[in-house]
Amino acid sequence: MDYKIRIVRYLYNFSLTGLLILYLFPGSLIGYFLYGDLGKQPDMIPNPIGTSINHALAFFYLTTIGLISHINQTSFNKILIFLVTLSLFLELSHLFIPNRSFESLDLFANLLGTFLAIVIIFLYKKFKYGKI
Repeated sequence: MDYKIRIVRYLYNFSLTGLLILYLFPGSLIGYFLYGDLGKQPDMIPNPIGTSINHALAFFYLTTIGLISHINQTSFNKILIFLVTLSLFLELSHLFIPNRSFESLDLFANLLGTFLAIVIIFLYKKFKYGKI
């Protein structure tokens, strides 16, 4: 395996672990570290629709590096399905996790970030390799 792909795979695994911890923790870890309050969600990028843009960016990033790390392997389609399912599962899990709240706009942002990354990677594969 090419060392660059191996570095991207390590980055993907580290990022996936971090995202799982942030999403499944009962409260906002980032809010706790920044404001000392587990109940306060930070708005990393100020925007009119709230923190949902942060969700889209996080899932765009995770999906991009996840697909790049498996771009020429048979497991590419499995990773793709896993990432779409993960974007749904993590937001839906907020229905059951204490001190977390489900928001349909966040679910939409998760899926938007995931699907934008998928489209970009598919276009890259199409132009680079002539196939998807």
